[in-house]
Amino acid sequence: MSERLLRQPRPPVVAVLDGQGGGIGAAVIREIRRELQESVEIWALGANASATEAMLKARANRGATGENAVRVSLPRADALVAPIAAGWPNSMMGEITPGIAEAVMSSDLLKIFIPLSLERVVLAGYVSEPLPHLVAKAVEILKNSR
Repeated sequence: MSERLLRQPRPPVVAVLDGQGGGIGAAVIREIRRELQESVEIWALGANASATEAMLKARANRGATGENAVRVSLPRADALVAPIAAGWPNSMMGEITPGIAEAVMSSDLLKIFIPLSLERVVLAGYVSEPLPHLVAKAVEILKNSR
């Protein structure tokens, strides 16, 4: 029986990382659920407990908080969706630790960044769009990557 369990395919795992209030991550998870229903497993990775809770309420399958959760979870995931600042040390008012940023940027998975940041960073050539449009584009990229 254990051999049969090991051979069972698992759905792709999409990690969603967010901090502060988790609003972007929750929006991403709601859109993934709308577009992909239960065909993917979603892991909510919060830089703080409030962000994780908001993403779990948006119907993530599992959730964990903090740097160690990010370090342990990303190598087990197939894709990551996060605000672009998730790869920047000390961003999100310091919630993205250097360790979280390193884990994000050195992980060998598809990274889909939403170009939204409260940092004093300008992305040349980026045309500002409302959050729902950015989230829809991120999920469309995720859908087309499968």
